[in-house]
Amino acid sequence: MSQTMHFLGVPGRVADDISAFDWSSTSLGPPETWPPALVTTLRQVLATRQPMCFWWGDDLLQFYNDAYLPMLAGRETSALGQPFREYWADLWEGVEPFVQRAQAGEGTWMENLPLRILRNGVMQDSFWTFSYSPLYDDQGAIAGILNVVTETTSAVLDRQALQQAYLEAQKHLDERERHEDELKLLNRELAHRMKNTLAMVQSIVSQSLRGATSIPEAAKTIGGRIQTLAKAQDVLTGMSVTAAEITAIARTAVAPHVDGDDRISIVGPQVYLSAQQALGLSLAIHELATNATKYGALSRPEGRISVRWSKGEDNRFTFDWQESGGPPVTEPTRRGFGSRLTERVVSDLFQGQAAIRFEPTGVSFSLIGKLHNADDLDN
Repeated sequence: MSQTMHFLGVPGRVADDISAFDWSSTSLGPPETWPPALVTTLRQVLATRQPMCFWWGDDLLQFYNDAYLPMLAGRETSALGQPFREYWADLWEGVEPFVQRAQAGEGTWMENLPLRILRNGVMQDSFWTFSYSPLYDDQGAIAGILNVVTETTSAVLDRQALQQAYLEAQKHLDERERHEDELKLLNRELAHRMKNTLAMVQSIVSQSLRGATSIPEAAKTIGGRIQTLAKAQDVLTGMSVTAAEITAIARTAVAPHVDGDDRISIVGPQVYLSAQQALGLSLAIHELATNATKYGALSRPEGRISVRWSKGEDNRFTFDWQESGGPPVTEPTRRGFGSRLTERVVSDLFQGQAAIRFEPTGVSFSLIGKLHNADDLDN
């Protein structure tokens, strides 16, 4: 019978190491002087396949089983018989409260405790689920601490990765839902604009024919106005510039509706808009001009429109559209999609307030807001 089998009755690498270790140089003394409680505890720990270790005596000298060896990662050759506090100095601060409670006779349990631990010469983050329990000597006094432990680092990291993947997936779904909502809004706006475009083409043709002296002249006038309409649509559907001057935006948006030099007055200082604000204001002017052509000031030869804006301190911006000389105006019982879209989009883009008013003398639109800073002009 080998020395290991004779001393502990349990085979294994750690049992061999314990039998070969010079215990006489420690506070425990040689194995033949050990109390039965220590030997019994040691045999039980060595016989289990669950990672376990325990510390015994005033110095809390360390014992463990074969299943515990992987947790020593690069430190197993110097672990046996070492004082707990000295050997595990790198994580002592994190576990000391549990040690004190076990020495006071209280069992503890901790799940997924994060600890910085020295492994293979490198400090690493790790997670542990473990229990500390008091161990008793032959007289019933607390003589040590039993540690039943499972490393959960991989499980915790996998769960964190899974949670992150879930959050990313949820973010993607939220973005997809938001994009679908935007697509629905764009489809509604596109359908609305197509109807208005057809109405505008019809109005352009009828007005051009009414004022023309010959068919060739009418054809030329109609072709030019429809081409201008197409340019205005380009402004509304996308802008390639990083900053747009408001005068060009306003003139391009109203150009398809102008049938005389004095019909629309456009007055204001030089102001540059970000692409988003330019597109929004173009949409507003487009909707207003379309309404004026169909029902308002531009539906009558004597009708006029005044377009004005100003820029104040701290990028304060005002914009006004005022119609006059058109047919009598009454408040509609139901606001159209274009009116709602114009007020909402413009007020949001300019971080202010925008409103369409149906006054008896003519439709008016006013905006009070703020221009984007110079750094934002490419947005």
